[in-house]
This record gives sequence, structure tokens and C-alpha cells, in this order.
Amino acid sequence: MPNRQTHFLCDTVALQVTNNQTMFTNQYANGAQIALPIAHGEGNYYCDAQTLATLKANQQIAFTYQEDVNGSLANIAGITNQQGNVLGMMPHPERAVEALLGSTDGLNVFKSILTTFKGVSQV
Repeated sequence: MPNRQTHFLCDTVALQVTNNQTMFTNQYANGAQIALPIAHGEGNYYCDAQTLATLKANQQIAFTYQEDVNGSLANIAGITNQQGNVLGMMPHPERAVEALLGSTDGLNVFKSILTTFKGVSQV
């Protein structure tokens, strides 16, 4: 859905790793505070109450915004599908993988994927 503010947002925002037991988050500490860039005009996540309850029950919420950035329900910034092999998120971890870019907070998303596929605990 369109951002609550109805305009394009481009900023770095604070997130919390809500579930570090996914193939996208296993290299973060649970509850880790990270900062990732956002750049979107339609980033307001919405679902009905039953879907939200299901997401919570299945621990499919991977990332949440630390504050209300764009109107997303429950401050959701990233969710996985029920199988855990698909991640949908609005922040851009690929824009935070090198100190030269200003942050390495997104690098663990990609390290988590590699760790999962390599079957090792560290990359």
C-alpha cells in the first residue's frame, strides 16, 4: 500500500531482527538492532487480523521497524513465507553491505543465506 505519508521515502531506518531462526537472519542475534536504507513510495505493509495472527504464530515476521516509518501494520519490515524460503522486505539490505556505502548491517542477510546453503555455522 502507499506510504501513510503518501510520498516517496528515502532514508536509513532502525530495524529489529524479530526472528533470527530463518535462512535470511541466522547470522544476526535475535533482537539485534540494525539500520538499513529504505527507498519506497509503497511500503506500507497491510494484512487482515487473521493473517497477522498467523504470521505471528508461525514466527514469519523477520524484521520490524523500530518506529512507525510508513504506516506498516505492526511495524512489519520483512516477513517470510510459511516454508521460510522466501523473504519479502521493504528495506534494502543490499545497500548496506560495505562500510564504504555507510553500513554493513545488511551483510548478515547474505551471510545467512550462504550459511544455510553451505550447511555451516559461520561464513
